[in-house]
Amino acid sequence: DCGNTSIDTQIITIIDTTAPVFVSVPSDYTSECTAELVDEDAIASDNCSDVTVEVYDNVIPGLCSGEYTIARTFIATDDCGNTSVAVQNISIIDTRAPVFTDVPADYTAECSDDLSNQEASATDGCGDVDIEVIDQIIPGSCSGEYTISRVFVATDDCGNSAIATQVITVVDTTAPELTIPADY
Repeated sequence: DCGNTSIDTQIITIIDTTAPVFVSVPSDYTSECTAELVDEDAIASDNCSDVTVEVYDNVIPGLCSGEYTIARTFIATDDCGNTSVAVQNISIIDTRAPVFTDVPADYTAECSDDLSNQEASATDGCGDVDIEVIDQIIPGSCSGEYTISRVFVATDDCGNSAIATQVITVVDTTAPELTIPADY
């Protein structure tokens, strides 16, 4: 009451050791290799400061060129350097067969003609395509007539396949030439 004073000091140190918390992390999903990927952001919050979220993609190869997994890692960092990590897995698959872009047309040829063995072509949105040709000969009504069924099997790296067929009909419409000895 007489005005005498004493001073003392208390030091309160405020520290931030709590890592940010993810409020929203994109769900794992599976997508066809030809589809566009959906890039969603993760959202994190912190009880003391702003948060920065960085994204890193790690691509893990699959069993074929059209299949792989993207491990998308989100790292949330607050102003004091505390971090949290969340991961989204995106599985890329290839279930679609190749598409034929050119298949030789069916045709009919005379048995004496040279046959044209044209190749088929196909594309795939996810990888390379191999085309196997399987010829099957079906006998006709006489020895000069038959049918060739050319089956084209287009297969991509993941084992998806498509089939197209060309039919070549071989006919014998030419009469034999008769050679007659000269009169004498």
